[in-house]
Amino acid sequence: MNPERLRAFCLEFNAAVEDFPFGPETSVFKVAGKMFALSALDGRPLTVNLKCEPEIAVRLRAEHPGLIVPGYHMNKRHWNTVTVTGLPEALVRELVEDSYDLVVAGLPKAERLRLDRP
Repeated sequence: MNPERLRAFCLEFNAAVEDFPFGPETSVFKVAGKMFALSALDGRPLTVNLKCEPEIAVRLRAEHPGLIVPGYHMNKRHWNTVTVTGLPEALVRELVEDSYDLVVAGLPKAERLRLDRP
């Protein structure tokens, strides 16, 4: 997956927006004002920080050493840094969708229903 495909995929989700609160080099993808992905899209290798269930985060790190690591500058229990260029695109897409779903699950019910994610 290349940077353009990662950006496009992150923006496919309901109400997803791209923001630059940390400067023009860091894309932050949000839903309802809450971050679900963060990436320096011009970084080499291409990485993205994604939210993850703590138990699953530990398992993914063990299964993909060096490619999925505790979230850089993030809460290491709930966030992973994923090296996009070293993993199958299907796995990256699944991890991005899981991150989005986790953030949406934490929103108030009315907001979840507006996003069609009860």
